[in-house]
Amino acid sequence: MTIGLGHRSNNSVTFSIEGQPAAMSHLMPESLPHSARPTPLPITAAAAAAAHDDHESSDASTIPSPSTTVSSRSFSTKATTTNDSQRKAMTRKASSPMAPAFMVSAPGKVIVYGEHAVVHGKAAMAAAISLRSYLLVTTLTKSQRTITLNFRDTGLNHTWNIDELPWDLFQHPSKKKYYYDLVTSLDDELYDAIKPHVEDLSPDTPEEMRKIHKRSASAFLYLFLSLGSPQSPGAIYTLRSTIPIGAGLGSSASVCVCMSAALLLQIRTLAGPHPDQPANEAELQIERINRWAFVGEMCIHGNPSGVDNTVAAGGKAVIFRRDDYSKPPTVVSLPTFPELPLLLVDTRQARSTAVEVAKVGNLKDEYPLVTESILDAIDKVTLSAEEIIRATSSEGVSESTLKQLGTLICINHGFLVSLGVSHPRLERIRELVDYADIGWTKLTGAGGGGCAITLLRPDLKEESLRALQTQLRDENFGIYETTLGGDGIGVLWPAVLRNGSDEEGGEEIDQQKFENAVGTAGIERLVGVGVQEKREGWKFWKRAAS
Repeated sequence: MTIGLGHRSNNSVTFSIEGQPAAMSHLMPESLPHSARPTPLPITAAAAAAAHDDHESSDASTIPSPSTTVSSRSFSTKATTTNDSQRKAMTRKASSPMAPAFMVSAPGKVIVYGEHAVVHGKAAMAAAISLRSYLLVTTLTKSQRTITLNFRDTGLNHTWNIDELPWDLFQHPSKKKYYYDLVTSLDDELYDAIKPHVEDLSPDTPEEMRKIHKRSASAFLYLFLSLGSPQSPGAIYTLRSTIPIGAGLGSSASVCVCMSAALLLQIRTLAGPHPDQPANEAELQIERINRWAFVGEMCIHGNPSGVDNTVAAGGKAVIFRRDDYSKPPTVVSLPTFPELPLLLVDTRQARSTAVEVAKVGNLKDEYPLVTESILDAIDKVTLSAEEIIRATSSEGVSESTLKQLGTLICINHGFLVSLGVSHPRLERIRELVDYADIGWTKLTGAGGGGCAITLLRPDLKEESLRALQTQLRDENFGIYETTLGGDGIGVLWPAVLRNGSDEEGGEEIDQQKFENAVGTAGIERLVGVGVQEKREGWKFWKRAAS
């Protein structure tokens, strides 16, 4: 699938689905084809109970969730057969949330092939990694008219009164956007209306981190005000992440995809992933999430490429190219990209993307023919890898195919060294990995520091890997064992993980438990999506193989 993404300007450009009325509510219109309508998320006893009480106590201003709406109907058809004890167990107290808590998760990304060449109109390949962001949404009672953004790992914790937000401007007919709109640029007037609501954020936080807080909050409020309504229920949005910030791993895009998916789920405009979901329906859901995540990325970065949020939403990998900067880039998904074992090493060396990009630009000015030849060679490496992957089953790769991909990784790194964008810390990682003979290594991203990736050999001995990790830690490198080419956006509805042995439904993930998880390991143990063989609960929208 090919996706065109836009840029930030002074005007707002939107495209709506053909045949939609000019004005409509946030609920899914009946005029949409069946494949575009929400399919209910799996019904659980907890969800059914919450739905029943919501059905009894809520008014027309309440915007129910997908599970809530359908579960309510399912419960009412069986009410006559429900005994008193069951009914009592299903009855919630008045202070309980209006809907069950749920969670969404999206991955980070790495550039596998094509860094720097992509700046000069060549192709690059980016793939999802198993380091992820997790967003827990806890809906509040009707009397609690607040929304709270709690980004536990960065220290952002702020609450807004829903009724004090600039709804009049966002709801004005000349400004209003609907979930099905294609928003390719920010509306500066809307963005400016948010600024007073983020000015008092984190006053005691260092200025650099405070900027991150303000940008994150601005992205959230822009999405909340665009997709929600003045009647939106209060909620707490708690984020935990295992993705390092500022390492070129797509952490902000992962968060934006989570926020987009959560808000779209709250207004019932997503079909929950399920085994029998038609490919075109899953594609529609992913693109809806992706488009609004791109809006969030524009709030944070101004003029993002769109590649990070596309990988975070759809998972697997993409080929990205932008040969004309006056036009949107082209992003082509690679849904058959296999899951591959990866060692990600952080140099902990600060670097500037702008400085590294300028290095290559200056080299091209001074030695145009030589530099262009190197960039063309990197392009051929990327396209060769794409050809290999398209001929590969997503079920796995042969040892010979893995060696081909690994060799291309090493060739790509050699070209990047020739462009002058490596760093002694990156070369030290490559030296240690090559000596241990555990895989194929290259820098990822801008270079000059940042991270290196190593595609691990299939016959790798565990003791060799552990010895290498010990040496890397001794030299103050950060280490992450991860997987390349995993799933994109996923949902856990309700926020309960089932382990197959608990008849009551498994472990409920509440806000306190989620906040108290310690570090990356604690988050993964509690809610990690990579433990599917031991428990179930997480469901993912998946792109169809092309």
